[in-house]
Amino acid sequence: MAKSHTVYLCRECGSTHERYMGRCPDCGTFNSLSEYKVKEDKPGRSAPRLSGEQSEAVPIGEIEAREEDRVQSGLGEVDRVLGGGLVPGSGILLSGEPGIGKSTLLLQVAQSVTSEQGGNQRFLYVTGEESAAQVRLRADRIGVSGDQLWLLSECDLEAIEAQVKKTSPAVVGIDSIQTVRWDDLPAGAGGVVQVREVTARLISLARQEGFALLLVGHVTKDGTVAGPRTLEHMVDGVLQFEGERGNALRILRGLKNRFGSTEEVGIFEMRADGLHEIDNPSGLLLSDRSTASPGSATAAILEGTRPLLIEVQALVSPAAHGSPARKCSGIDAARLSMLAAVLEKRLGIPLGGCDIHANVVGGVKLRGTAGDLALAAALLSSFHDRPLPRDLVFAGEVGLLGEVRPVPGTRQRLEESARLGFNIACVAPGSLEDSGPKGMKVHEVPELAQLARRFVD
Repeated sequence: MAKSHTVYLCRECGSTHERYMGRCPDCGTFNSLSEYKVKEDKPGRSAPRLSGEQSEAVPIGEIEAREEDRVQSGLGEVDRVLGGGLVPGSGILLSGEPGIGKSTLLLQVAQSVTSEQGGNQRFLYVTGEESAAQVRLRADRIGVSGDQLWLLSECDLEAIEAQVKKTSPAVVGIDSIQTVRWDDLPAGAGGVVQVREVTARLISLARQEGFALLLVGHVTKDGTVAGPRTLEHMVDGVLQFEGERGNALRILRGLKNRFGSTEEVGIFEMRADGLHEIDNPSGLLLSDRSTASPGSATAAILEGTRPLLIEVQALVSPAAHGSPARKCSGIDAARLSMLAAVLEKRLGIPLGGCDIHANVVGGVKLRGTAGDLALAAALLSSFHDRPLPRDLVFAGEVGLLGEVRPVPGTRQRLEESARLGFNIACVAPGSLEDSGPKGMKVHEVPELAQLARRFVD
C-alpha cells in the first residue's frame, strides 16, 4: 500500500504546514488549517525539473536566440503589445473582467495563428469553463474555423499535459487557469495552491516542449488577477483586456513583458462578429461628438507610443443638499478633487459648494497627468457655462500651484490632432522646441489663470 502523511492546509492563504496550529503563521488567520492525507508515491507539489535542462554555466554569447523564432499571432494589435509575437516556451497571462471578451480574443488569436505561415501551425484550445459545443457556437458566430485549431474540453492537468504531448501544438490556450486542477494537491480548483502549482507545471511543460502558452485569468473586484500575486511573477507577460461593457471600445494593455515594451497598447472594437482592430481610434472616439458645448474639452494623450484624442466632459452645478458630490468615470477621483481644489484656491472659483461630475467619453480610462489641462478647462467651461472652441485641443499637466507643466511627446500629440482637423492647441511653455504642426496655432499657457482669461472668460 502507498504510504501517506498528514499535512495541514490553510484555507485563507493556501500555505501548508507539517503540524496543526490554532493560528496560521503565514497569514495570521485563526482556525483556518484543515487536515489532508498526502500519498508519498505520487509526484510532489513542486514543478518538475525540465529534462535536458542546462546544468552548467555558459557564456551568454554562446546561447542561441533569434527574433524570427516568434510565433506571429496574426492580429497586428496583439503583436504590437507582445513586442512582435509569441515567444516559444513563454507563458502569457490574459486578464480582464467577466464578459469583456477574453475568450473571444483568445479564439480569434487561435484562428490567426493557424492561418499564419502557410497554415502549418497548430493551436490547442483548452476550455474548462465551457463545453466544446459552446465554444463551437461562438466560433461559428465570429467566423473561426480551421483544421489546425484543435479543441479540448478538460479540467484535469494530467489529461491536458497528455494531449499537449500528443498533438504537439505551436500555441496552447487555457480558458481559464482557475478551472484547471491537479488531483495530487489537497485543494479545490481555483484555490491559491492549485493556481500556483498548475501554472508552474504548465510553464515547465511549455519550456520543455517549446510551445507558447496563453493563460486566461479572472480578476477580482479591484481589477487585479485573482489568485496569488506570485502568479504574475511566474509568467513572462501579463496582458490586461479592459473596456466598458456598454461601449464597443476595448484596449489590450501590457502590464508586464519580458520580451518587449510595456508601453504599447492594442485597440479593438467589439462587434457582433467579434473583435475588429481599429486603425484610427481617435476618429472613433470623437465621431459622436456634438457641437461645442459647455463642459466639453478634447485631450491629447498617449496610449503607449500611440497618440489618442479623447473627449473629457465635466458638469458643475450647485449642491442641492448635504456634502457636494464628486463622481467620475474613467478619471482618477483623487486627481479630480485635486484640480477642483487648485481652481478654488488659485482662481477663486467656488467649487467647494458644487457637485462635480466628470467623464471620459468612449470608456477610455484617463491615466497619468497629461489630461489635467483638458479636465481643468472642462471644469471652467461648465462652471461659467461657456463652450470652448470645437477645434481646440489640450495637452499639459497641472501642478498644485496652478502652473501648467509640459508632458512627454507633445509634438506627436499635436500632429495627430492636426491630422484630425484641430487648428488650436493649448500646451505648457517649453513643450515644443520649434513651431507646432503646419496650420495649427499653438498657445503656451504658463498657469490656469491665463487659460481662464484666454478661452473661458
